[in-house]
Amino acid sequence: MRLSELKNAGRAPSLPLSIELADAAGPGQLQLLSLLRVLPGQRYVGAAVWRGRPVLAKLLVGSKAARHFQRELDGVRLLAEQGLVTPLLLADGLQEGEGGWLLFEFLEGAESLAQAWRAVENLPPLADAQTAVLAEALGVIAQMHARGVWQEDLHLDNLLRHDGKLYLIDGAGICVEQAGKPLSRERVLENLGVFFAQLPKNLEPFTEELLVYYLLGNGEHALPLEALEKQVRKVSAWRMKDFMSKVGRECTLFSVVRGAFALRAARREEEAAMVPVLGQADALLEQGHLYKTGGAASVAKVEVAGRPLVIKRYNIKGFTHWLKRFWRPSRAWHSWREGNRLAFLGFATPKPLAVLEKRCFWLRSRAYLVTEFLPGPDIIERFAPYVEHGDAPENELLALEQLFAELIRERISHGDFKGHNLFWNDGRWAMIDLDAMCQHRSVASFAPAFAKDRARFMRNWPQESALYRLIDRRLPTQV
Repeated sequence: MRLSELKNAGRAPSLPLSIELADAAGPGQLQLLSLLRVLPGQRYVGAAVWRGRPVLAKLLVGSKAARHFQRELDGVRLLAEQGLVTPLLLADGLQEGEGGWLLFEFLEGAESLAQAWRAVENLPPLADAQTAVLAEALGVIAQMHARGVWQEDLHLDNLLRHDGKLYLIDGAGICVEQAGKPLSRERVLENLGVFFAQLPKNLEPFTEELLVYYLLGNGEHALPLEALEKQVRKVSAWRMKDFMSKVGRECTLFSVVRGAFALRAARREEEAAMVPVLGQADALLEQGHLYKTGGAASVAKVEVAGRPLVIKRYNIKGFTHWLKRFWRPSRAWHSWREGNRLAFLGFATPKPLAVLEKRCFWLRSRAYLVTEFLPGPDIIERFAPYVEHGDAPENELLALEQLFAELIRERISHGDFKGHNLFWNDGRWAMIDLDAMCQHRSVASFAPAFAKDRARFMRNWPQESALYRLIDRRLPTQV
């Protein structure tokens, strides 16, 4: 295959793939064995073999290939010139009308700090193992900043551990202010804001403590905590807006197909498994364990290839009901968006896997939502033994307090906060049934919605019971 033909190969070209490249040593074949990152029609990154040597290949095609190639090459060279650890560039080239390529040494067995973080993310906030990962990241960020360099797309996937060293990758995101001179305080705060905004919300109280690991490597500037926190909030708001725009469009994270007769969305990694599930959703519902049937919705636990799932079908009860629903986004679509919002913000909720709106010439009809199955009792069942005496486990009460605090912090109202919509799972309270969930733009609109949520939640238990009085004392009464 010619390099230029790769731009038409789509998201998942058939592998292995032989691509003709040429450099100063003459023509040669690149055998692309696997793909790590793909931007269809523009960028293909994967493990390959070049002249008998394993390499990491970055192949740039399409109309923007020359620009992307130069950015990548400039960034890689800048890292090397400043003495920062980055994979060795073995070969590179750009051909008019074909595209560009950069071939790096292949770091066999390398682990990204994102992988290292996933192994420890469920530990208590700032456990030693978590601190070790974040301290390592902040140390190399400090080294970059001390040399006037910063990573525009700063995240843990762009830091690789290999043979006791931490490698910086993705030259396209490397920027410079004044090479060899410490970065200005403004740039430092902006870049650290990008880093801290990606950390879980439960680490927010430890920002100052974590900042020490940065200052050990670059103490050039005094970094006011208030200014950093302001930047983190700014970046967090942008990241949320950017993520929510991706939930409804074709991108690396999500597969979305829109047409006159259907709207289907799925997490990219789940697409192959979910398309058949959506195709036989009605049959699976009939065969599954029904939690709710008839009326506005039918809900069932089903098993597909040994995997427990929950399918929720949003029914159209009749012509009058259809007149109310066909012109606006379905409740399935709303739940899909809000479930992804909660997951992005770090709340516990069943992972939304796929959604389908059936349409007739764009007019909406039935809709389906598929999520992971959430084992565990709901809060009514879990707290049933403690209603009379109010001696509920302290860890579960603390988790409940934390959930309400997080909802207030993010200005999120549930809309139907009955006990059957809150499950105890893996040491956290997880929310389900997100049809009416809303993230409010202002405290003025959130305050009455929170009061309504709290009142509905408290109606789960008799007002005269000891458990009611205990929970009423523990939960916040206002925002």
